[in-house]
Amino acid sequence: MPPSRSVRVLVIALLAGLLGALLPAVTAHAASRTVQGGRLDWSIKSSFQSYVTGPIAQGSWSLTGGAATVGGSQFRFHSATGSYDPDTGALNSGFSGGVHFSGHQKADGGSELDLTISRPTVRISGGRGTLHADMVSKERETGRVSRRSQVPLASLGLGGIDMKGGSTPVALTGVPATLTELGASAFAGYYTAGTPLDPVSLSVDTTGAVTEPKPSAPDERRGEGKKESEEAREAGKKAGRFEDAAVDWGVRRTFREYVTGSIGQGAWTLAGGAQDGGALFRFPRGKGTYDAEKRTLDADFSGSVRFTGAQGLDLKFAGVTVTVARGEGSLSADVTREGATREDVPLITFPAKTLVPRGGLAVLTEAPATLTAEGAEAFGSLYRAGTAMDPVSLAVAVDDKARLPALPDLGSEPAAAAEPTPEAGEQPSAAPAASSSGSGPSAGGYLAGGGVLLLLAVTAGFFALRRRSARPATGAAAPGSPEAS
Repeated sequence: MPPSRSVRVLVIALLAGLLGALLPAVTAHAASRTVQGGRLDWSIKSSFQSYVTGPIAQGSWSLTGGAATVGGSQFRFHSATGSYDPDTGALNSGFSGGVHFSGHQKADGGSELDLTISRPTVRISGGRGTLHADMVSKERETGRVSRRSQVPLASLGLGGIDMKGGSTPVALTGVPATLTELGASAFAGYYTAGTPLDPVSLSVDTTGAVTEPKPSAPDERRGEGKKESEEAREAGKKAGRFEDAAVDWGVRRTFREYVTGSIGQGAWTLAGGAQDGGALFRFPRGKGTYDAEKRTLDADFSGSVRFTGAQGLDLKFAGVTVTVARGEGSLSADVTREGATREDVPLITFPAKTLVPRGGLAVLTEAPATLTAEGAEAFGSLYRAGTAMDPVSLAVAVDDKARLPALPDLGSEPAAAAEPTPEAGEQPSAAPAASSSGSGPSAGGYLAGGGVLLLLAVTAGFFALRRRSARPATGAAAPGSPEAS
């Protein structure tokens, strides 16, 4: 006899309740996460770098778009954006910055070798990964220049890494890269498809899907600004006062590489609110006066940077100030070296004729900087006066509603990173490294486990009720039973 109507209704109700309990958990668990902030470190191909700067090509390379250097030969691309799905392990993350190689200079001033690689994007899905990039290259034989967007430049050997389930940051290190056929073409024919490139490392921060932006807490300066009267603010504007500015300066790329390299064996430390943008240091909270008509500026900034290393290296810049007059700028700082401090030392000069307010901001972008005689002394005569230093960028908010340009976002420092399987044939389940806020299964895991138990309970109950409803009444034999024969 089939189950009674009441039994069927009960089972359907239980199953509906089970699905209702599980579906929200599944939906939440399946939601992709947003990639916001992070870096990709890649040398591209070290031997190619050596060839470009060596005695044959006699060339050089330069960085664009805020790219930086790490260690001896790696380029750091920044400000990761994209998406990550912890359920499938799919990652689509683009990075900012680029590197331009040139060599084999011609008589007309051009270069036979001319290659730019920028905006690398890593796409991982189904256990396979590819690194794409924008590429501008000049063919070796014809000299024809080609511009290609998001070329699949290198295939990535994930080596058994399981990309599923990572929280944040998602990090990979030392991933083997191999030049693709399209990459070889975009590489201007210097290498053939299948050529090994240098390994790729990356770390990206992920956040949950956000439907509405969270209101940010006002900082102290804005809080203090609210306390000021409207009359005081207007008086400040008339006097050319500003309360929000930032100056970006990387000191000198080769000096940073020297400090962190095999000779310096050191590091730098930021304090007082200074920020690391990879290729530059940002000194924030600038205050001072700016006259748009006279194009004069006098500003004080917060933060400090201290370089330390082998052979007694200990150099600190603090109390940074910037002045602009007659189209020329000067950056000064309090310099501490060998335990002694000299205040307000003019370190570099730079052209500043383009410092003109637009859209509430007076901005100067990557102005070339030159070391002063006092600056050369501050570096212990490591560089001569007149040496080209890293460029200077300056932003002054001349309107209360103006926002300063964003700093390159390097993301969080990963505690560890997943690495590809070192030996062929091994297939470890190495999830992407993640600094989790807690240990043990996630809430989704608990819900899934509870759902299985609930499903088992419902199934058992269903068959128990079915057996009970199918049992014959007293005195009657069930059809097909031994008693009925």
